[in-house]
Amino acid sequence: MENNVICVKWGTKFGPEYVNSLYNMVEKNLTIPHRFVCFTDNAEGINPNVEIRPLPELHDEGLPEKAWKKLGLFTSPLADLQGRALFLDLDIVIRDNIDDFFKVDGKFVIIKDWDFEKDIIGNSSVFRFEVNQHPEVIENFYKEGKDIRKRYKNEQAFLSYQMHNKGILSYWDKKWCVSFKRNCLRKFPMNFFKAPIDPVDSKIIVFHGRPNPEQAYNGFCGKGGLRYVKPTKWLDNYWERNK
Repeated sequence: MENNVICVKWGTKFGPEYVNSLYNMVEKNLTIPHRFVCFTDNAEGINPNVEIRPLPELHDEGLPEKAWKKLGLFTSPLADLQGRALFLDLDIVIRDNIDDFFKVDGKFVIIKDWDFEKDIIGNSSVFRFEVNQHPEVIENFYKEGKDIRKRYKNEQAFLSYQMHNKGILSYWDKKWCVSFKRNCLRKFPMNFFKAPIDPVDSKIIVFHGRPNPEQAYNGFCGKGGLRYVKPTKWLDNYWERNK
């Protein structure tokens, strides 16, 4: 079965350096034969070794969170892809080998969201699915229309319930994907004195919200000073930035 690693870049939030960094980290940490494909509306500056495909069309007008565009990946056919696809957000950091993300069983596997322990919702920073096998995701998205936000907070909640209703929702080993904010950042007041913790048993560090990897690396102060992050220089060991 063909293995694909895919990412999505649109607008101006992330520059091509994020795609290139992700590509470098994947090539460093994935030994299984694979394609690396970026779906984007602007390929300028992206490493020529990255396969470029146009963004799948998704009419998400009126929805404030642009992450809904991820659902376009469930378009069928999805460009020229076949087999399995591992989706990775652009602002993650891969710290160890990720072969297991293609070896684990499951038709749809996602991070169990740290903020919804008692719910089924996953975090869509890292998920794997079978390409061209879930066209109903797009169909149901359009059926919901503008009322979709009344039932689902965001795209990952909608996606989780779609896969749950099909009976195929499953989660990664909780040690594989960790949250920088939840698992690395030290509790107050120690965050003012010590750098964040390097999660030695993890494979991927997820940066959801702030700080992003660059902010964490340089040091960050948010929420009126309460979310203070000392410079996280150990990211140099894993984050293939500016390369």
